[in-house]
Amino acid sequence: MKNKKLNQWLWKWHFIAGLISLPFVILLAITGGIYLFKDKYEAPKQAHIKTVKVEGKAMSFDEQWQLAKPNLHKPPYAMVIPIEENQATAFSSGMFSHKTSVFVNPYKAKVSGKISPKYSGMHTVRKLHGELLLGKFGTKIVEGIASWMFVLIITGIYVFWPNKKEGIKGFFKIRFKKGKRILFRDLHAVFGFWVSILLLMTLAGGMPWTDVFGGNFKWLQEVTQTGFPKTWSARGVQSKIKGEAITLDDMVALAKSMHLKGEVSIGLPSNPKGVYSIYNTTFNLGAQKRFHFDQYSGEQLVSHNWEDVGVLMRSRMWFMAFHQGQFGLWNWALMLFVALLLAFVAMAGLVSYLKRKESGKWGTPKVPVSFKAGYGIVAIIVVLGIVFPLFGGSVLVITLVEFMRERKKSKGLTI
Repeated sequence: MKNKKLNQWLWKWHFIAGLISLPFVILLAITGGIYLFKDKYEAPKQAHIKTVKVEGKAMSFDEQWQLAKPNLHKPPYAMVIPIEENQATAFSSGMFSHKTSVFVNPYKAKVSGKISPKYSGMHTVRKLHGELLLGKFGTKIVEGIASWMFVLIITGIYVFWPNKKEGIKGFFKIRFKKGKRILFRDLHAVFGFWVSILLLMTLAGGMPWTDVFGGNFKWLQEVTQTGFPKTWSARGVQSKIKGEAITLDDMVALAKSMHLKGEVSIGLPSNPKGVYSIYNTTFNLGAQKRFHFDQYSGEQLVSHNWEDVGVLMRSRMWFMAFHQGQFGLWNWALMLFVALLLAFVAMAGLVSYLKRKESGKWGTPKVPVSFKAGYGIVAIIVVLGIVFPLFGGSVLVITLVEFMRERKKSKGLTI
């Protein structure tokens, strides 16, 4: 049997977490669902740049490389090997939202166009989803909300958990004939419970992008050496300058002979001591490989498999890919389902609250004065506050406000 007083106390914190998070949760669910359609939205808009007409003999990859250079602000760091004959060759510079890709038509020896994420409509959706279009400040708001969502889910599971009398039926019970408040309460609770595990996994995939938690997680990877190997991105790997550099076409031929899965790219040397790299991008993460070669002799200097990546980074990359629905149609459909259900659960909770709330009052659940949180509960809050610092900071603020409120009440003042 559940502890009744503890249940009331957790219900109060579930309410507070919901009140803080609700409007943002709905926004994040809607924008996340829209962003899942990124590839379908962008594909037809970019087809005229990425697709070319096959006519005559294609120019060499070295010639295409030279053609791409003056069309980028910075020298390209990578080239994606075309899979089809009618596919333009992509050369990229910059990282993340500053990334720009130039596409070369190898038959007409000209640039067919440029693509940069920051000029896409979906980039705005992503910025709204990740930082509310408020830059670093917005990122911290989203991180704080995501932290409180963990609390929402944990407290919600305990509060909802049926007692022995209800048994297994309690996990599916929706009362359609008890009025709208009870109906929407049950819709919120039942659907929220069944989607909770998926929500925790989705949140775990989003947290590495945050500023504070993400920065701490990155630090932990470095301290425990559970991130990428130092030479994963060719850091510290150098060529020995000797004679003429081998051609990009030779590297493409070598890459094709490896039969790597997914999209295969050639990392381009940025200076005389730089190296060529061959690597693949695939969401069959275990199939990812990286090879670095001396640009003059062609000697393989370093090779890495996915097993060389530390456990924290592997977990991080898996959850981030899951968060974006990148493991195939099943994953994409599942994330769309989670986004839609999260928005529905949040709105059902709002309707239930508005129908319960008395005019002029917040409707905060009452907790018996005699109840004191045990050491175990306090320990859990402290741990959550350390793992999610913005949650910890907000709990301190709320606790201080509650303390001042009770102090004023004890002096006969009202607030």
